[in-house]
Amino acid sequence: MLLVNFLNKLIKKKGFNLIDATGKIHKIGNENLSEKSLSIKLLDKKLHYKLLYYPDLYFGEAYTDGTIKIENGNLTDVLDIIFFNMGRGNLNLANSIIKKIQGTFRYLTNFNLAKKSKENVAHHYDISDDLYELFLDPKRQYSCAYFKNDNDTLETAQNNKINHLIKKLNLKENQTVLDIGSGWGYLGMEIANQSKCEVTGITLSENQHEFSNKKAKELNLENQVKFKLADYRELNQKFDRIVSVGMFEHVGRKFYNKFFNQVANLLNDDGVALIHTIGSVNKPRDPQPWITKYIFPGGYTPSLSEVMGPIEQSGLIVSDMEVLRLHYSHTLRNWKERFLSNKDKVLEMFDERFLRMWEFYLASCEYGFKWGDLVVYQFQLSKKLTSTPNTRDYIY
Repeated sequence: MLLVNFLNKLIKKKGFNLIDATGKIHKIGNENLSEKSLSIKLLDKKLHYKLLYYPDLYFGEAYTDGTIKIENGNLTDVLDIIFFNMGRGNLNLANSIIKKIQGTFRYLTNFNLAKKSKENVAHHYDISDDLYELFLDPKRQYSCAYFKNDNDTLETAQNNKINHLIKKLNLKENQTVLDIGSGWGYLGMEIANQSKCEVTGITLSENQHEFSNKKAKELNLENQVKFKLADYRELNQKFDRIVSVGMFEHVGRKFYNKFFNQVANLLNDDGVALIHTIGSVNKPRDPQPWITKYIFPGGYTPSLSEVMGPIEQSGLIVSDMEVLRLHYSHTLRNWKERFLSNKDKVLEMFDERFLRMWEFYLASCEYGFKWGDLVVYQFQLSKKLTSTPNTRDYIY
């Protein structure tokens, strides 16, 4: 069976049983396996070749649809083994070729213009605020936390992240701050609380826009913080500071120049911008097909080389850059565990298929950051070499 040969070439450490659609058991890997060992059971014969040629898409689809069952373990156990053995590489040549063809087609046909960007945001962020309450921290930080210790709570790590960003912005009282992709607004509200700055947050999510303004009013911050339903390309005023956390992944490769040119246009001459984004440590590659199709349409995680060119062309200076490596893996582990602990509540809102889809999303991303090529980049940008202090002491 070609699929078995492929898996045995891939899985060199640890292992599992593969039960094919005829009920035959195949041992995968180099462990001593028994019938009680971790097992992947295929319920559709088409998976015998679909998983061979395009596992990047079809494994997630099969798990979501229920045509893959996991016995004597769970999805996390399986993904840990697969991602550990795969590392930063491609699964196989056929998968790589298909992914490249589809990625090229997507690049040629994908235009994240304002209207399309709003539709993409609504697909994910306007599902239900009640869903996000089940697994996010109370400040609704839907981006990578900052774990000073691996066993920090999610709340502690997200507060660490907020404070780390605020320190890097090197804020002064009464400065104007723009938050591009402001989410549920808590970063902007914390900036206002801690620094006495005037904050404008923009989002394309109707739910987040409504929530942010309501929360700012509840906290008596409405005179200091304003949230707008707007695209970054629509703005034309100047700011002393610009921050963007977890939004750049939705910009799209065609619009990197536009994005950084706009940051330069919106930033005062002595201003500082801070862009926090998921990225890849590998050379440029095409988007993960399952995530693109089911979770983040229009999304893309860039390589460092894809970002640096547009920054340079905009005239901005990279005054500081930090790479957060395993922090997002810890963040996603916390989200996944909280999501699954609220399984009954998820099923009150959605069906079993949605539950499996989001479990796969959170778990596969967790191990993409743990064993794969994914990291988080924080770019601090300015127009002058003198806009930030000469050492990092002000951050730490």
